Amino acid sequence: MSRASSVVILALLAILGIGLSYLAQHNSAPRIAAEQRLIDSRNLLDLLPPDSYDNQPLEQPLTLENTALGNSTLVAGYRATKASQAYAVLLRSQTLGYAGTIDLLIAIDLNGRLLGVKTLKQTETPGLGARIADWPNAWLQALSGKSRTDPDDKGWALKKDQGQFDQIAGATITSRAVINATHEALRYFDDHRQQLLGSASHE
Repeated sequence: MSRASSVVILALLAILGIGLSYLAQHNSAPRIAAEQRLIDSRNLLDLLPPDSYDNQPLEQPLTLENTALGNSTLVAGYRATKASQAYAVLLRSQTLGYAGTIDLLIAIDLNGRLLGVKTLKQTETPGLGARIADWPNAWLQALSGKSRTDPDDKGWALKKDQGQFDQIAGATITSRAVINATHEALRYFDDHRQQLLGSASHE
């Protein structure tokens, strides 16, 4: 076999290998994307009991207005429904902590009470404020069941600020930021309740 023939055969084999790799990647891409969506969905929706909704909340984002709040900004909202009836609203909130932005997910039921709060992203100090990202999180769970008026406005603060909430040890700024952002999300829900809960018959 001549050297030229060997080169041609090697080139053809290389092209064939590249083609097969492309086809394998192309065919598996939808499956990988679907699996990633499922992981993202579980990560975002694990604040809700799995049997409490039957829609796909993340595929039906809400349109939010006037989302720049006093200490935080709402970046997304979703409605969870069951049998076309609203069950809860999920609000993604960003607030500034000690070291940077904290991204929260705040779940609120029809009556304006917290179902839960979860940290999605943070850059706080390891071992201190970064503990806000632990899941499950006992400190965040202490917020469940609270509402805009329970406690009242003065109560929605750390105990060291004459409020009702403990802080994460060594993380005053982080704790204060999360408390304020959560209270603002509850206030937003109360002020926009009809828009957020809406008529879910189309879902």
